[in-house]
Amino acid sequence: MLFKQVRTGGDRNFGYFIADRKGGFAAVVDPSGAPELFFELIEKNNVNLKYVIITHDHYDHTGGASELARQSSALLVLHRSAGDRADLPVGDGEELDLGGLTLKIIHTPGHTKDSICVLVEEILITGDTLFVGKVGGTDLDRQARDEYDSLHKKLMTLPDETRVYPGHDYGVAPSSTIGEEKKTNPFIRRKSFEDFVDLKANWAEYKLKHGIK
Repeated sequence: MLFKQVRTGGDRNFGYFIADRKGGFAAVVDPSGAPELFFELIEKNNVNLKYVIITHDHYDHTGGASELARQSSALLVLHRSAGDRADLPVGDGEELDLGGLTLKIIHTPGHTKDSICVLVEEILITGDTLFVGKVGGTDLDRQARDEYDSLHKKLMTLPDETRVYPGHDYGVAPSSTIGEEKKTNPFIRRKSFEDFVDLKANWAEYKLKHGIK
């Protein structure tokens, strides 16, 4: 497998390029307004783009996705709750075949209703659900409850060695692991939903106190 984390600009956005070199197929996750960077990777690695996957329907992630899919004859993939934009609407637990690779979709509502993560081998692309040391923004009610459940019932049940690759470079490093996030992410370490919401409500104060940017 060829896997590349791509800095796409914007709000410190990351996009991702996944390829099965033997089969000659590739997928892009969140082109994030920089389709030209992925066209270059497709040409350089002599692969056919099969999927353009969007972790959630916010423009800083979707920018350039339609162009990339259209010019490459690839399928635009979003969670089915995003409406009719997708060529291939997907749901929780569905798998996409990429030659010798399998991309598993994990529905993680919270930051948005349509948020998904993508699991391929030991790599988890988390969009805006989980960052290094942080989590996605939500309200303090239904969205927060959904996000808390997504994090603890789905992502934190994955093996500790699973690599975490977020949608933005908001943390102390560009990637992490599930095990490391369990140990160090203050949101994951909250022992109850009430504590989780309290941290969200007082995040600015917490960051200042602990020197977090």
